[in-house]
Amino acid sequence: MSARHTEVTVGAADLDPCGKVDHPDCGIRDVLDRVGDKWSVLVVVELANGVRRFRELQRAIDGISQRMLTLTVRRLERDGLVVRTVYPTVPAQVDYRLTETGTSLTHLVKALADWSLDNRATIAEARQSYDTEHPDNDIR
Repeated sequence: MSARHTEVTVGAADLDPCGKVDHPDCGIRDVLDRVGDKWSVLVVVELANGVRRFRELQRAIDGISQRMLTLTVRRLERDGLVVRTVYPTVPAQVDYRLTETGTSLTHLVKALADWSLDNRATIAEARQSYDTEHPDNDIR
């Protein structure tokens, strides 16, 4: 959805399935591997508010370990979504910021966050109904 999107969306989006014989892999699996994990999305959300140092990111993202944050920002950097800048100070100062591509992702993350807020109650009700109808199914 673009910032200029003004139409009411009804029905499913027109999506071509990836990986079928007549449709090449569109790369969505590769992208989802990166932005589909909760830590990457939370780092992107935090960096959408501006440049952050490593410890600022770690404090802002509840529950993330130092190792997981290191791996996450390295992967985002490798994918061209984050820029890591090291300053020649003692001790070295490092900060992170979104690239133009990373910044463009924030609009999609915002749309997903808005969707989740709009549908939170409906999903909770559906889960409750499913769990009541299927008490022996342990998928929680």
